[in-house]
Order: sequence, then structure tokens, then C-alpha cells
Amino acid sequence: MQRHLGLNPNEVRQRLRLLLINDDGFACLTAHLPALDRLHLECIDALFRHFEQFDEPAGLLGYPGRLTLLKAQQQNYFRQLLRGPYDLQYVRLRLLVGLTHERLGVDLKWYLAAFHFYLDFMHRAINRQWHADPKLAEQLYGCLLKVAFFDLSLTVDTYSSAGKVALQASEDRYARAVQGANDGLWEWHVEDDRLHVSDRWLAMLGLDAARAPRTLADWASLIPEAQRGGFRAAVQAHLDGRQSYLHVECEVRDSWGRLIWVMIRGVASTDLHGEHLLAGSLTDISQRKQTEQELAHMVLHDELTGLPNRQLVSQLLTQALQRQSKPGARHSAVLFIDLDRFKLINDSLGHQVGDQVLIQVAKRIERCLRPGDHLARFGGDEFVVLLDDMAMAGDAEVVAKRIMHALHYPIIAAARRLSVSVSIGVAPLNGHDGQQDVLREADLALYRAKAFGKSQLALYSDALQEEANQRLNLENALSEALAQRQFELFYQPIVQVSAGRSQVVGVEALLRWWQGTRLVSPDEFIPVLEESGEIVEVGEWVLQQACTQVRQWHQQGLAGLRCSVNLSSRQLQEQGFANRVAQILRETGLPPSSLVLEITESLLMRDVPDTLAALRELESMGIRIALDDFGTGFSSLGYLHRYPLHIIKVDKSFITKAPDDERLKAISRAIIGLGRGLDMDVIAEGIETPEQMDFLHNEGCNFVQGYWFSRPQSALDIYPILEQLSNQVRAPEVGSLEAAIVQ
Repeated sequence: MQRHLGLNPNEVRQRLRLLLINDDGFACLTAHLPALDRLHLECIDALFRHFEQFDEPAGLLGYPGRLTLLKAQQQNYFRQLLRGPYDLQYVRLRLLVGLTHERLGVDLKWYLAAFHFYLDFMHRAINRQWHADPKLAEQLYGCLLKVAFFDLSLTVDTYSSAGKVALQASEDRYARAVQGANDGLWEWHVEDDRLHVSDRWLAMLGLDAARAPRTLADWASLIPEAQRGGFRAAVQAHLDGRQSYLHVECEVRDSWGRLIWVMIRGVASTDLHGEHLLAGSLTDISQRKQTEQELAHMVLHDELTGLPNRQLVSQLLTQALQRQSKPGARHSAVLFIDLDRFKLINDSLGHQVGDQVLIQVAKRIERCLRPGDHLARFGGDEFVVLLDDMAMAGDAEVVAKRIMHALHYPIIAAARRLSVSVSIGVAPLNGHDGQQDVLREADLALYRAKAFGKSQLALYSDALQEEANQRLNLENALSEALAQRQFELFYQPIVQVSAGRSQVVGVEALLRWWQGTRLVSPDEFIPVLEESGEIVEVGEWVLQQACTQVRQWHQQGLAGLRCSVNLSSRQLQEQGFANRVAQILRETGLPPSSLVLEITESLLMRDVPDTLAALRELESMGIRIALDDFGTGFSSLGYLHRYPLHIIKVDKSFITKAPDDERLKAISRAIIGLGRGLDMDVIAEGIETPEQMDFLHNEGCNFVQGYWFSRPQSALDIYPILEQLSNQVRAPEVGSLEAAIVQ
């Protein structure tokens, strides 16, 4: 069919161009897939309610479980319709579906009616969903209209071409029959059950005249039992007038015991004597069936590994969920497997080596499974395992650990020994909800496993789903937090203490988020900002606000006060970041020497040339660079020399117990000595007790920050404390800790 329609890659691309389907135009469609998926669910329900009004589809939908299955298939189709990719594989799948429906006798009018209903429903639904943004609604509907017409054109072409092919086949059979033809001819006398077959009919099955079937039952006995009932039902349906002609594709066993695919066509008639006859032809379609099977295999299997692909996985999961819903069903589960750091292999050794690794990984996983389990390549370096009919739910975890152990041994690819590990998420099939998205659940478990590091295993739980929902809600709320002015900066003093005298020298600006009256912990929302990339915009706002505030304090008498602002790695990777900092300093009037930018060890460990260049550019402007939380990461003395650093901040985890812990005391002493030896300022964080102050004083660490002087507070609340610390002669006594905390 594909060749008959001329559907090669160039033709597919031309059709896509004709319908103006392009990547740029479909960006908005990708951004709103969840909302469109929900509208599709509503559309599916409405579509089947509409079809139930008509006798023909109502009869089809009346079979038990058929409606649920068809809705699931329709939902999968709509997901493919939205997501594509609209390539040759997608076209082949649509041709297969169209051919199947055409051979089942589904009239084209139902297709046309379904497309019309879909476009009409989605037009109203999209306008209702995005009534506040009619331009977006128009754009989204335009995208749907294009892909729907792409599919509609394939359907019409398939039906039209199928009709032409059928007509051509009929003419060819007639010509062959006239010439003694290559098809086998047969004639059955209905009333007295007499069957006559041609020599070619017999030759196709390797039979001679003595073994020729004499009755319809003799013929049916050559058909496998599983297909025999369909053959007899088709014959009876034609004789009863329920089918206009006999058309059956089935297997027939030849004299050597082999099964060959044949197409049986026939038509009933009445001869001059009033005798009812059913006559037709027998065509060997083994080659076509093999081609169709190969095409179906290509559509549903991964080309590299030969494993089922994600489309077939969806079908297998639907079947497994149906089995789980039946009484007495045993346990089933899905494993979502992801190779750890596989991108490094592709980037360093090339995709050909990466492909060899994937093939070997697939083989090792297969050896860990039982007959009847299913392994699929979901895409890239992701695999999915469906474990069915398990005696115990815990068996899934056992299999997962077996797979992880099997991959501990190195893989040989391109004469290289490669260590490969996987992370696995496990989700059980609950058997209670036919709409369970078990792949999503397994993927959530995999996400949790990856968070623990490589070669990890995690099990799905409702808590993971709740966390995902909370995270989504958090991301949505954060996306509007800046526009809603929900962010606020708190400030904590940095104090220089020497010879019993204290003097505030700076403040650290700390981002806070108010959700109504609730103050959200930075540990909760900062990682979300980092992951989403919104930290760049928020970080610029923090820098602007902090510089503006400290400049105002300069004008109020706190001259020389420095402002410390934390930087994200994403900010430093932004093109022109140093220029933007310079612009903010000009706009706010804050001297560059009054700005300190704090970075973390993890940022330096990436050793990105652009990061080093940006830091040096900032240093050349007079801005000081501080290394925050020193000692908590993979501390390296190399980057203390390589990077332009002026300040080391000792993490509070070392200081808190240092007076009572000799090992921590030694580490803290070493960090302080290292900073002083490199002519850097050393700031100790988290100071809360007089014992900690005494320890730092004895070690010569003169810059401190912590609750001993003040907890982080808003600009309005911190100002009196800054004034007090700017005029304070002696460091606070022991009892002042409580006063500072109260303040």
C-alpha cells in the first residue's frame, strides 16, 4: 500500500509542507499537551456517545469490554496525533490501521464523521479552555487542524487505493481464470454440499485428485481450528445476505503439513436450474502476509535492538491491566530502567559504540527474565520490563536487583572495557484502575532512584505521586511569584571581631518567599528555581534589590557596608552576565568594591572556561568573589589558586561542634589557616555560642556571621541592628545571644 501510494520520505515531507506543519508552528502545541490530553478524554467520551445513536457502531460497541478497549486505543491515537513525529513510521502505522478497518468493512463515512466530530468538538473546547487568550486558542486549533487533515488524507488515500487494488486484483483473477490462471478456482453446490476445485487449487496445496476435498466440511478441515469458525461464519453471512461477497483471509494446511496464507473470495448465485452456487477463487497471499508482518514488526519494534518499542509497550500494558482486573490474577509489575551517565559514552566514544552498548545491555537484561516477561526499548537509553504472573509482589524487586547485578560486569565495545550501571524504578500493576498510568508511576520511581545517585533502585508509592503533584504546584506558584511580588530579601550581618571589639562590615542578602502568610523554606524552593531555569531572572532581581538596599544604607550613614549575594551556576553561564552586573551597579550607584558575589565549590568543579572568564571579568571591575560553604564538597586546593577568590566562608557544620570535637576543630583550624596563608578573608558561618566565638578568636578568624549577632531579617527590621553593630565598641556578651535572637 505504501509503495502504491508513493509514500516515500520525500512525499511525506511534501505533504507536511503543504499543510504548513513545521517545528516552529508546533511549539505552542507541545507546551500545552497536558491540557489538550484532558480535552481529548472529553472528546472520546462524547464521540462514542454520538456513535451509540447509530445501529452499526452501536452493535460493535455492545460487546463486553469493547468500549473500554476502543477508548484506550483512541486515547493512544490522539496522543500520537499530538506528539508525532510525523515520519515514515507514523505513516506506516496509519496505513495499517486504515487497511485493517477497510478489510473489516468499516465504511469510510464513519471515518469522515469521526474527523468532523473531532474537529468540531475540539474547536469549541479549545476556545472555551483558552477563552482568555483567543490568539493562542486559534493557534492551537490550527495545529490540530493540520495534523488531522494529514491523517485524514492518509485515510482517504488508503481507502481509495484499497478499492483500486481490490478492483485490479479482481480483474487480474478474472484474466488468470480465463487463461487457466494462477489462482485456484472453486465452486460449491450449496443444497447438496458438493465441492469442485480446479487443478491449480489442488497444486497450491500439493494435493492430487484422489485427495481433493469433496464437501465444504472437507475444505474446512484443512483450516486450523482457531480460524475454522471464522471461515464458516463468513460463508453463512454471505449466504444470508449479511455480506455482499465472501472475503476471507486464513491459513490452510498443505499436504506437507505446512500452513500457507490464502485469500478466499466468492460470490453466491443461482444457475439456470435454480440451484444455489457459491463460486470463487483461492489466492496464495503468503508473501503479502510476510510483508505485512515485517511492516507491522518495524512499526512496533525498535530497529537497533529488535525489542518492542513504546507503542507495543502501551498495548502490552493495556492487556496486562485487563488481566489484572480479573479475579485470581497474580502479581504484575513494570520496571523502568535507565542507563547511568550513558551520554558520556556517546559523547566520548561516539554513537556507534553507544549502540553496541545498548545491544549488549538489552541482551543481559533479557537473560534475567522469564519466558512470558516482556522487555522493550522505550527510547534512547531507557528500557521497560513488564513482569507478569508473579507469585509475590516482591519478586519484581528481586528481578530488578538481578538486572543490576548482571550489569556490574564490564561490557566490551570497540575493544574498550566499559563499566555500565542502571537505575531502576519499580511500579506494581494495581488491577483496580483500568486507566492506571503505570509507566508514569515507574518513571516517578526511577526519578527518585536517580536522585540517590547511580545504580539505585526505588519502588513507587503514593507518596512519590504526592511529591510530584506538590512539586508541580510549587513550580506553577514559583513561575508567578516574581510577578506577584511574593519574594522578599532578608539580610544577615557579617561582623568583624578583633580584640573584643565588633564592627559590621557587610550583610548577606538571602531570598525569601511568602506564600500568603507562610514563609517557604529556601531549601524547598531554590532547587526548583535552579532546575526550571527561573533562577536567572530571580537572581537578577535579587542582585538589583540588594544593591539598591545597601546603597540606601550607605546614604543613611552605613558607609562602606558590603553586600554579599549568592550566585547560581546558571547565572554565570548566561552570555554577558558580567556586563549585566556592571549595569546594575551603575543603575543603583553601588560601588563595585561594596559587592561580594558568593559561589559554591560544585560550580567551580565543573571547570567551565566561560565560568573562569566571567569571574575574572567581575574581579577586574573591583567586585570580590567569595567561596561559600568551603569544605562541604570535594574540596580542591587547585581551584583556590586557579580562580580569582578573595573570601572563604567556613560552613557552619564545621563550626557548630568544633569547640567540643577535636577532629572538627582540626579541620576548622586548617581551613582558617589555609585562607590566611592565601591572604584571603575567612568568614565563619553559623556562630551561636560564646564557645564558638572564643575558638574563632583563638584561631585568628575575625569575620563571623550567625545568630550570635542576628538571624536573617527583613530590611526594615535589620536596620536598627546594623546601626547598633556599626557603633558597637565591644563584642556582645554571652547573654546578648538571646537578645539577638529575639530581635
